[in-house]
Formats: sequence, structure tokens, C-alpha cells
Amino acid sequence: MNFSRTLFVSAVSAAVLTLAGCGSSVKLDDQAGSGAAPITSATPGADGNAASSSNVASVVVPDQNAGAEASGLTRVIYFDFDSFVVKSEFAGAIDGHAKRLNAAKAKKVVIEGHTDERGGREYNLALGQKRAEAVQKSLTLLGVSGGQIEAVSFGEERAAAQGSGEAVWAQNRRAEIKDR
Repeated sequence: MNFSRTLFVSAVSAAVLTLAGCGSSVKLDDQAGSGAAPITSATPGADGNAASSSNVASVVVPDQNAGAEASGLTRVIYFDFDSFVVKSEFAGAIDGHAKRLNAAKAKKVVIEGHTDERGGREYNLALGQKRAEAVQKSLTLLGVSGGQIEAVSFGEERAAAQGSGEAVWAQNRRAEIKDR
């Protein structure tokens, strides 16, 4: 593991511990955790309906005028059930976005946090916000200016996939990085 990846993993761990200590008027535990089905699919998109998270390869710093789509960066960060911890498998994508944003200080992004249909409306909005803020914190720890990033939550309102079941829910538990 190279130094920058080690530093990134350490920074994300610190961010998660910091975010875990943040208070919220909506509790993020006990509401959906007791009857949760275990995650059975290894990767969202294994059925071909969503971007595969296994495409996190080496990142090339793109032209400052190029968007995330043009550079081939993964725009969607997936989360485990009832979690806002950024998984290490998305470190390459987040690092690539950080390099892209650091190279173009005028570029701005919005990070949209989403949840699956389980949980109440307030709970899902709070969890979606924490997911967006976790990605935002990961980017700022890599040097991106806070003024370049906006974190918003849509909760369960903008589903990527319709229906029920773990495969669908896994596609909806996400944060999307979008250029503004």
C-alpha cells in the first residue's frame, strides 16, 4: 500500500470517528438495525443495473475543464445498510475527485446522499445527509476546499432502482458526486 493511500485511509478513519461523535436530533441506531437482513450481494451492480464498484483503478488527473464523466471516475459511492462509513474500495474514486477538484479550484460539486426505502422519512434524510457529509469530509481531508463542495440529502426520495430486496436496496444506499 502506498503512502498516499495509507494517509487517505487514516484520514477517512479519523473522519468517520469524528462524524460518529456528531449529534443529531434523529437517532441513527435502533430504528432499522434490529430486523436488518444481511447483505448477500457482494457488489452493487452485480446484476448489471448500476455502476460496478470494482472499477476503482488507478486515477489520472484529468484536464481541469473535464467533468467526472469524461475522466472515467466513479461518481457513485455505495454504503452498507444503516451506515455512513466510506468503504475503502472507493478510496481511488474519492482520491481521483480530490485531484480533479484541487487542479481546478473554480470547479464545484454537489454530493447527494441517498438511502433505501427502509426507515422513517426523518431518519432517512439524516442518514442521507451523513453519507453526503462523509464523502465531503473525505474530499476535504485530501485538500479540496470546503467552498467547492455542497452536501445535500434526498433520503429515499430519489431511488436509483425501484422495488424491494437487497439487490435493489444496495443500489439505493449511495452518495452521488455531481458537477455543478
